[in-house]
Amino acid sequence: MMIEINWMTYLMIILASYRFTHLIVFDKITEFIRKPFLRKKSIKDSYGHTETKDVPTSKFGYLLNCYWCAGVWSALFMALGYLYIPEIALPIIFIFSIAGAQAILETFVGVGVKLVDYLKRN
Repeated sequence: MMIEINWMTYLMIILASYRFTHLIVFDKITEFIRKPFLRKKSIKDSYGHTETKDVPTSKFGYLLNCYWCAGVWSALFMALGYLYIPEIALPIIFIFSIAGAQAILETFVGVGVKLVDYLKRN
């Protein structure tokens, strides 16, 4: 089965996958999904400082906490959705791709704003 995907659709799937992965792994709103699969662990460094980290309790917890792992499954979910149920997947891909592009732009704008603030102070 060979399906041609134009560059715009391909870019949308990439951006949607990026944003969906970030939603799963990092965003506060999905913390309730990750929380049952993570436990707190205190780690002491060589200087005696204690840091508390969330450590996965299972392979599924690792999947929800690993950006690279979740990214593969997110890409698979978006691509297969587009290929097999495009009438449902395309609106979802469209929204997530806009959100993904916006997140990338906001990162660059945020860095620029912080740099300007830093340069003003010095």
